[in-house]
Amino acid sequence: MTSPTPQWLPWRTAMQQALYGPGGFFLRERPAGHFRTSVHVSRLYAEAVAELLCRVDSALGHPGELVFTDMAAGGGELCAGVLDALPPGVAARVRPYAVDLSPRPAGLDPRITWAAETPRNVRGLLFANEWLDNVPLDVAEADEDGAVRYVEVRTSDGAERLGAEVDSADAQWLRRWWPALSPGERAEIGRPRDEAWAAAAASLADGLAVAVDYCHVLAERPPYGTLTGYRAGRQVPPVPDGTCDLTAHVAADSLPGGVRVAQRDALRALGLTAARPPLALATTSPADYVRALSAASEAAALISPTTLGTFTWSLTPTPSLAPLAGTLS
Repeated sequence: MTSPTPQWLPWRTAMQQALYGPGGFFLRERPAGHFRTSVHVSRLYAEAVAELLCRVDSALGHPGELVFTDMAAGGGELCAGVLDALPPGVAARVRPYAVDLSPRPAGLDPRITWAAETPRNVRGLLFANEWLDNVPLDVAEADEDGAVRYVEVRTSDGAERLGAEVDSADAQWLRRWWPALSPGERAEIGRPRDEAWAAAAASLADGLAVAVDYCHVLAERPPYGTLTGYRAGRQVPPVPDGTCDLTAHVAADSLPGGVRVAQRDALRALGLTAARPPLALATTSPADYVRALSAASEAAALISPTTLGTFTWSLTPTPSLAPLAGTLS
């Protein structure tokens, strides 16, 4: 728990404290225990990311050191899966980093460097799977007179009240990216996420940064926001007491320097297919047929147009990698 004393705080402060403060949720818990990501659905996801890393490697001219950075690594599953899926010649040159504030998991591949911050001035691929939705942000609401105010939350039970009017920097972000709130409507101010993503992408001297999350764009902003909680695989009220994940969808179009593509399209471009194996294989090689059928089912889950396939990949390449980013869209 983050604090025994109930407090009224702006949502950004409350999220920071509940998720990453002393005793915070993500310092104690692994994501796999509370919600399902593409990484946990199938090894095929890590194989697709490994294919992307190989394409980045080719675009960079096969450098002597190729860095793979797994942002918000959780239990390190994606980083380990990518290493396992790489061809030996690429794996020998890869320097993998798992970036997370939690302690290093026991038994993690010793080749992986566990770090609290992104490596800087490197060449390679930075991949952030469901990170930005957990970057703390403020919530704003238009009051009955139309003034847009910060929403404050009580840390003990999630009760809310309206506070001060939003300041100039946040007001400017709202005017550009989440304008014209009617009384009672809410916005989630994505400015801290834009800044976090810009800093992460800037860690690359040359390469590609990819952020993957549930997202929305200007024409489809949800009028009452998306902030929610998850605990033990179930959606729960977003109470910032350190006992649950706190997450909100990402305003993808405000992220700097990005090319947006649906996950289903990106994974298909990387060779993932949900095509069923030929039925004749069941007769000639039943075991291979069962394995191929299982892989097709897992691929279908990753590219489903109603669930994981609707994730958005936000691609931020350095200039030399812009052509590669275009092949995924």
